[in-house]
Amino acid sequence: MDESEVFSVVGEEGFTRLVAAFYQQVPNDDLLGAMYPKHDLAGAEQRLRDYLIYRFGGPPRYIEERGHPKLRARHFPFPITQASRDRWMHCMDIALKEAALPAEAEKFVREFLEGMSTFMINRVEQGAQL
Repeated sequence: MDESEVFSVVGEEGFTRLVAAFYQQVPNDDLLGAMYPKHDLAGAEQRLRDYLIYRFGGPPRYIEERGHPKLRARHFPFPITQASRDRWMHCMDIALKEAALPAEAEKFVREFLEGMSTFMINRVEQGAQL
């Protein structure tokens, strides 16, 4: 299996379970909750789900509706620090366990999310050393 085959193994249902499990945690999270506008949680959930589906070989709904992902540019207004990245991944780890994706597919998804979440860091925390 390579990463372009993940969608054929996981399906839309698997990505829906994963993203729903993640977004169930967001509103009550003291760090992440403030970064997600409450009025747009459903929209954020749909965008992440559609992006992951596209990224891993599924239908290109995300690209058709939003164009090029431009992930760093789209996330720049949000202060993404190492701490918020780590919390995001912590919540995503919980979601990955809950979604129970096939192990080989989960490996690709986890590696992608780990790398992408690190790439999204756009602020240095007060007192952090470079």
